[in-house]
Amino acid sequence: MQTLKAFRGSLAVSVIVLVLVGVLSGSIALVATALVLAILEVTLSFDNAVVNAKYLKKMTPLWQKLFLTVGILIAVFGMRLVFPILIVALTADLGFTEVIDLALNDVDTYAEELEGAKPAIYSFGGVFLLMIFLDWIFEERDIKWLRPLEAALSKLGRLDQLSVVIAAVLILLASRVVDEAEVNTVLFSGFIGLVTYLVVSGLDSFFDTDDDEEVDEEHVVRRGGVGPAVATAGKAGFSTFLYLEVLDASFSFDGVIGAFAISTNVLVIAAGLGIGALFVRSMTVYLVRQGTLAEYRYLEHGAHWAIGALAIILIIELEFHISEFVTGLLGLGFILAAYVSSIVANKRDARELLENRGADHGEGIDEHSRV
Repeated sequence: MQTLKAFRGSLAVSVIVLVLVGVLSGSIALVATALVLAILEVTLSFDNAVVNAKYLKKMTPLWQKLFLTVGILIAVFGMRLVFPILIVALTADLGFTEVIDLALNDVDTYAEELEGAKPAIYSFGGVFLLMIFLDWIFEERDIKWLRPLEAALSKLGRLDQLSVVIAAVLILLASRVVDEAEVNTVLFSGFIGLVTYLVVSGLDSFFDTDDDEEVDEEHVVRRGGVGPAVATAGKAGFSTFLYLEVLDASFSFDGVIGAFAISTNVLVIAAGLGIGALFVRSMTVYLVRQGTLAEYRYLEHGAHWAIGALAIILIIELEFHISEFVTGLLGLGFILAAYVSSIVANKRDARELLENRGADHGEGIDEHSRV
């Protein structure tokens, strides 16, 4: 019942959107295509939902509501529809209205222009996602999934700014394998991706508050004003909101470009990817409400390893094409492996707890017998 409640809104909107696609196009095939695109988007972005949940549970109720309302509009219309048009306008040196005309009336040309924007898109997205993975994997933590590897990497993380150095080296290496005409684009976009991550994550860290400093915004407002703690919480909420939107954009790049291999109908692509984005947000809500990250200890690990894999794939795709289905299955594989590992670890802990209780009970009986 709780699961149905979390996905009820997405299911309702999805049905409406698919019915509209069928009515306006008069084609069942296009409805099926939109469904395939939605599944592709969910598969590619499941790890995004896990990371979103990690940050969403730290946000105040107000910012959680904004992320799940305004954030959805940005994700569906902004990142999946408007943003690709903006990228084409910038990289192809065309007017915004010209690109919209191409998208609606000359889809093949629009797809070619979007394909031409890949060096900029993949360099930015790849570096941004890589920084998320590196900063996470170099951080010392008590819970380790791939213990020998994660332990070794956390020790390497003691080297200050190692993640920045690795990202910078990767940008330079990527610029050496692309065509000469794309070198400056890859270097500039990668640099922008790196700076964007440092700024957004820096703001998030600056305004981050400890759990014991969290406050109830509505309570303070009712008492006659917004104090410094609430103002800080608001800034922290905004920086986290901004971080999650850029993260969502980085995840959406591969799906948007890859969608043209499935369909050249821009509206069908927007419908399919939009439905997928809605379900990703619903999964985020479900994970937060169910406390899934706490219950399945390695799920966050699997998500970040999937992010690292996606980052590397985006960089590789500057030169070689990799199917979006391979990317999606690889990410899903990490999540499933982490999920299964968590279940095994939980059962092991439960068994050990029972054995310890049995041993304690046995000792108690022996002591009583001796007395």
